[in-house]
Amino acid sequence: MPPPAATCPPAPRPLNLRVWPSLDGWRVTLKALIVEARAVPGTCVIGLQWGDEAKGKLVDLLTLEHDIVVRYQGGANAGHTVVVGDQKYKLSLIPSGILTSHVQCVVTGGVVLHPPSILAEIDGLSARGLSVGKNLMLSDRAHVIFPWHIAEDRALNDSTADGESLGTTQRGIGPCYRDKVGRSLALRLGDLYRDTFRSRVAHIVQAKNRAIAAMDSSDTFEPLNPEEIYAEYSRCAERLRPHVADTTAYLLNAAEQGKRLLFEGAQGSLLDVDHGTFPFVTSSNSSGVGVPSGSGVPGKHINRTIGVIKAYSTRVGGGPFPTEQDNPLGQLLRDRGNEYGTVTRRPRRCGWFDAVAVRYTARLSGVDELAIMLLDVLSTLDEVQICTAYEIDGRRVTDFPSHVDDLRRAVPVFESMPGWPEEINQMRQLGDLPQAARDYLDRLSELIGRPVSYVSVGPERQQTIFAQQKLKPVGAV
Repeated sequence: MPPPAATCPPAPRPLNLRVWPSLDGWRVTLKALIVEARAVPGTCVIGLQWGDEAKGKLVDLLTLEHDIVVRYQGGANAGHTVVVGDQKYKLSLIPSGILTSHVQCVVTGGVVLHPPSILAEIDGLSARGLSVGKNLMLSDRAHVIFPWHIAEDRALNDSTADGESLGTTQRGIGPCYRDKVGRSLALRLGDLYRDTFRSRVAHIVQAKNRAIAAMDSSDTFEPLNPEEIYAEYSRCAERLRPHVADTTAYLLNAAEQGKRLLFEGAQGSLLDVDHGTFPFVTSSNSSGVGVPSGSGVPGKHINRTIGVIKAYSTRVGGGPFPTEQDNPLGQLLRDRGNEYGTVTRRPRRCGWFDAVAVRYTARLSGVDELAIMLLDVLSTLDEVQICTAYEIDGRRVTDFPSHVDDLRRAVPVFESMPGWPEEINQMRQLGDLPQAARDYLDRLSELIGRPVSYVSVGPERQQTIFAQQKLKPVGAV
């Protein structure tokens, strides 16, 4: 039987702040932001670098302002870490809004789902006392990752034609998106509830076994068993059935009724399959341009886009990285910023902030304001540097190159600024920061051409500075 149809949510219940710490003055600021957000039906949070910008923390903070949190692209390779008091939550497919009781979480058709992974995530959250029921909705249009996708990923050995590694997580995400575009061998979540599911699995496995065997140079591939796959995924489908619905209809109805939607980006804009550092990208539109296509919600319903950036740069896997510091400084940033993948624990490559790249992605994604994360990682440095231009073949450029070969030849032009010796993770007001730190924030804002609204000085919720309060506090929550 098909999954149940979606219905619009009831009016939001009173906010339940049971997971929020009691902090003097901080709740007042949040209440002011909540009131302001009632005029903002759609907000989008987009990473502007190569991912891992701490978007999860910002989404978690903004959930109090919204009724629905939407994940609209990517797969289980994208992880968010959210710290609540002494508890750390590592999320992969489920939106960060799951940590706030009044929020409806939606995973749309632009996402590719691996049913065993999302069930493991649900079970892990439930074991920690968090309710995961009707507050999580999964699109019946979402394409499903099967064992053959993972086998294809491994057989291709994650490399380009010239042998350079793309750096994927080999979780089958790229092959699943490839089948989505190819259509004939693709299955969506809604297909798991149809009478034809068994026969389609058998047909696809027959074709995939031949293809994967031909791709596998190691001759270690064991042919997939269609009956085993059918049985496993049928069990997963039954467990997921209460969550599955037509999320496109649900979100369109919600937007037209004035519900406040928060769109949560995965990966970063420089990994966008069409507009990033191709081929060293992800398999979906991870910049702001992917929100309407991934969610099914027209752009007219989004009137606030927040670009999230680290105060320095990181990337995972292969591909050019002009400001990379493959030296003791890079290791210092890695250690201070805990730059290891949320899902994979892979060490990230680290370097100075690249304003050329971020100015490009801010424009591409239609960013209105900035959230600068992990500023505290730069503390204790005598000097900080910003890349303000590239030298390519003797020519200075300030536009981000469209071809990866040009980016490989780019030599960063750095601007140096004084660092600050003191740790800043206990500071809660913009005026408390050292002058050098404030100057650094101002310079980033100037180079990117967008104002700074949030500054993060640590992983916890309260380690956030609200740089632009547009409303006066309206009383304690």
